[in-house]
Amino acid sequence: MAFYRAAGNIPPKRHTQHRRDDGELYYEELMGEEGFSSDSSLLYHRNIPSTVSASRVWDVPDQSTTPNHPLTPRHLKLHDLFDEAAVAATDVVTGRRLVLGNGDVRISYAVAARPSPWYRNAIGDECVYVERGAGRVETVFGAFDVSEGDYVIIPRATTHRWLPVDDPANPLRAYCIEANSHITPPKRYLSRFGQLLEHAPYCERDLRGPEGPLLAEDVGAAADEETEVYIKHRGHGPGGIVGTVHTLPFHPLDVVGWDGCLYPYVFDIRDFEPITGRVHQPPPVHQVFEGYNFVVCNFVPRKVDYHPLAIPVPYYHSNVDSDEIMFYVDGDYEARKGSGIGRGSISVHPGGHAHGPQPGATEGSIGVDYFDELAVMVDTFRPLELGEAGVAADDGVYALSWSRATGRPRGGAPGPGAAHSEG
Repeated sequence: MAFYRAAGNIPPKRHTQHRRDDGELYYEELMGEEGFSSDSSLLYHRNIPSTVSASRVWDVPDQSTTPNHPLTPRHLKLHDLFDEAAVAATDVVTGRRLVLGNGDVRISYAVAARPSPWYRNAIGDECVYVERGAGRVETVFGAFDVSEGDYVIIPRATTHRWLPVDDPANPLRAYCIEANSHITPPKRYLSRFGQLLEHAPYCERDLRGPEGPLLAEDVGAAADEETEVYIKHRGHGPGGIVGTVHTLPFHPLDVVGWDGCLYPYVFDIRDFEPITGRVHQPPPVHQVFEGYNFVVCNFVPRKVDYHPLAIPVPYYHSNVDSDEIMFYVDGDYEARKGSGIGRGSISVHPGGHAHGPQPGATEGSIGVDYFDELAVMVDTFRPLELGEAGVAADDGVYALSWSRATGRPRGGAPGPGAAHSEG
C-alpha cells in the first residue's frame, strides 16, 4: 500500500552514492512489485544482495491436494494436527501443514515452539494470523513483536524468521495464508492515491511498521556469519511449488537503512471497527484484506442487527462464485451451534452448496443484540482442494449437521475413510 516510511541510514537522493565511514559504498537494492510499475522500497546493504556461496534443494512440506469430491461441506479440527511432541519440534516455516489450497492461495497451519530458519516466499505475499501465543518476527526491514490477534503481512521475497516466545502452555499457533499474488487492503477502502478512506474499518494509525533497521549485531550474531535462507518458489513440484536453500557468506540482517511504500506490517484484529446495521450485514462489510481471486474477512465482537424484527444470524446463502473458509478463533459462534464446531475449527462451505445456520440457530438468535465471536474467513473464487492436513483434520460428519434432530445425524455419515478417499 502507498504509505511511505523511512528507517535508518539512507542518502538524500535515490540511486546516488551512499558510503560507509570507511569510504566503501553500500549496495542499493530496489524491492518492487509488478516490475517497476507499483509499490517499492529501496534497501541499502552492507553486502552485495545477489551473493550466494552454495545452494541445495529444500523438500517443502507436502503441497499435494485432492479434490473435495463428491462436493460436501466439511469441518476441519486444526487443534488435532499437532500433539505436544510435534509442537516441540515444529517451527512456523518448515512445520506448516497444508490444509487447503488452489492455484491462487494456500492455507496452512503450524503450532510451533522452535525458531524458524531464515525464509523468503518468492511466490507471493503472506498473511499470517497469530491465533495464540507470542513471538518475534525479524526481517531485513526491522522486527515486530507479535501476539494473539495479530495479522502479519509479509511482502513477497522478504527475508525473515519467526522466533516464538518459550511458553509450553501457550505455544505459537499460526494460521498461514499464502498468496500467489500480493495482499492489500480492499481497493474500495483506498483513495486513488492509496490512502485509507473514512469509510474503511481501519486506518494507517492501526498499522505497525517494523522497528529498525535491524543488523546482525543487534541479534547477537556476527556480520560475517554464514547463514542459510530457505526459499519457496515456483517449479514442477506438487502445486507448482518447490524449495531451495541458499547459503550466504554473511548474515542476512545487513540493511542499514531503507525507504519506500513496500514493507511488512502488523494489524491487530482488535483494531478492526465492525460495520453494523438495522438488518443483517453481508460478509463484505467484514473484509480486511484481498489478494488475486480471494478475500480475507474477520468477524469480531460487535453489536448486531437492531431492527425490531431482525434475525441476527445469516440467512441461507449459496456460494455461487466462491468457497467460504471460516476459521473459528474465539467466542460463541451463534450460527454454528449444534454442529460440533468450536475453537480451532474450520468450516468449508464450497461453491455449489447452500449453507447457513444450523437447525434452531435462527430462532435462537432472535432478540440477541451482541455477538461475542472472533473468526477469520477466506473466500476464494476458484475451488479449494484439501491438503494432507485438511484430510487428516476432517471430522467426517459435518455435512449431516443440518439434518440432525437431537444432535445425532440421521443415517450414516461420510466417516474418516470416506473423507480420505474423497480428498
